[in-house]
Amino acid sequence: MTTAVAAPFRFFSLQVVRTRRLGPSLVRVTFGGTDLHAFHSDGRDQSLSLFLPHPGQPKPVVPLDLGDGWRQAWRELPDDVRAVLRSYTLRCLRRDPDEIDIDFALHTPAGPASRWASRATPGDRVLLLGPAIADNRAIRFRPPEDTDLVVLWGDETAVPAATAILEALPAGTRVRAWLEVPQAGDIQDVRTEADAEITWLVRHDVFPMAVDAARTAQLPAAERPYVWIAGESGRVKALRRHFVGERGVDRRRVTFVGYWRQGMTEEELRAAE
Repeated sequence: MTTAVAAPFRFFSLQVVRTRRLGPSLVRVTFGGTDLHAFHSDGRDQSLSLFLPHPGQPKPVVPLDLGDGWRQAWRELPDDVRAVLRSYTLRCLRRDPDEIDIDFALHTPAGPASRWASRATPGDRVLLLGPAIADNRAIRFRPPEDTDLVVLWGDETAVPAATAILEALPAGTRVRAWLEVPQAGDIQDVRTEADAEITWLVRHDVFPMAVDAARTAQLPAAERPYVWIAGESGRVKALRRHFVGERGVDRRRVTFVGYWRQGMTEEELRAAE
């Protein structure tokens, strides 16, 4: 399996260029910035740290003038002043002009990031902590070169990364994917050259969810599968147990990432971790 280069990360000052609603529960925000020329990533599930302003603030408050001491100083700011920090994945990076897309899941009830994304307008300012080199430790999707089947599962928070992965996979790659979204209107048309079977699971419908869908599925025969699972941490752990314990997939060939946890804010999740 390939390994990531321990890469430096840096801050990027960005502004909203445009927004596009992808469905009832998803909105795409396109960002631009003069220093995006220094943003580099080869990953399709590149993790990013996004700092958002509170309502009424012209920009997010992060004490960058303190250098490496910014994080502690940021934590010590009052709750209603300190920039809101949320983790997202890169949906797309484009050049000429330099732009990035980030897809936001609009949760109910809405948290600060969902509220911000639903109201975002061109010119709104954010701060992004992202990669300065293309191969970095915040890229998780790394199938070994001998992989003969890629298995993907993600909920709406992982759909941006999963669809970016599907779009990037080369022709002939065998893929079995389950993507779970809150509403049928959130289903997207995914263009991929891979030999992919994609099943969309809609939580408000009667289709089996998550573990049930994976457990009852007939996977193509494979000697060296690679499994990528991302989304709500409880389901991610259950699916990992299924693929490793019930299907016998080598645990070293399973990547699992908990993007969020049911009943917990990101601040509570960070504290727990």
